[in-house]
Amino acid sequence: MRLVVISGRSGSGKSSALNILEDVGFTCIDNLPASLLPELITQLQTDHSNGEELKLAVGIDARNLVGDLNKIPEILKRIAGSGVEVNVMFLRAHSSDLLRRYSETRRKHPLSNDHISLKEAIDLEKEMLAPIADIADRNIDTSGLSLHQLRDLIKNTVVPHSDQHMSILFESFGFKRGIPEDTDFIFDVRCLPNPYWKQELRGQTGRDPQVIEFLEGQVDVASMLADIIGYLTRWIPKFQANNRSYLTIAIGCTGGQHRSVYMANRLCEHFSKEQPFVQVVHKELSS
Repeated sequence: MRLVVISGRSGSGKSSALNILEDVGFTCIDNLPASLLPELITQLQTDHSNGEELKLAVGIDARNLVGDLNKIPEILKRIAGSGVEVNVMFLRAHSSDLLRRYSETRRKHPLSNDHISLKEAIDLEKEMLAPIADIADRNIDTSGLSLHQLRDLIKNTVVPHSDQHMSILFESFGFKRGIPEDTDFIFDVRCLPNPYWKQELRGQTGRDPQVIEFLEGQVDVASMLADIIGYLTRWIPKFQANNRSYLTIAIGCTGGQHRSVYMANRLCEHFSKEQPFVQVVHKELSS
């Protein structure tokens, strides 16, 4: 049996994540009190005795009782000890993104009331969910992600893969919006020539042929790309040998539109030839 726990602050994309897992064959339950989880698993194992693998995804968030949240690490440890494969995914997003999402949807935050503002509720929720965040196998920063990008990330995370390979994610971002919280490595490419300062390239991105042509004509761009490839080629096998399942590599420039997008795409292209589970996400692009 496999259990995937989805958690994170309200507005970070938990409901979408559960819908995605349901689409790939998981039985999904949202807002389950953590104390009921062992009993539920026992019941499901009893009901599914036909040898078919049971896949369960459970959403747990701040709507749970506070006492239940503090007990989650021990509860999941006992469940894993019974032979269930347990994975915990924690969805993160910048507070500014959460505030914007609530403003756009006009939904009420579950912790806000006449005495607690929306911003205070978002900050309080972060503290309440710390016991789950601390034990997460996979942290996913959903800031700026479209539903399509989130779907690909979730699928790439839960897809079965061999012990000899990791899921590797390259993501471009803009330093002006802050550093991603879910990354293992950050490479700063702001020192490279910036297409933004060429008027004809300003409105384009690192995906566009003219920007690609400009960057590929720069000696420093080629040198940095080769250095990053060389570094990762040497150290990725070390992480694989240490039983790592996921590796996230962030490439940042000022706005996350040109240099970082180009570099992330080139890195994804290179390592896709060597690794079976490689993905690229552009945090500052709409799709």
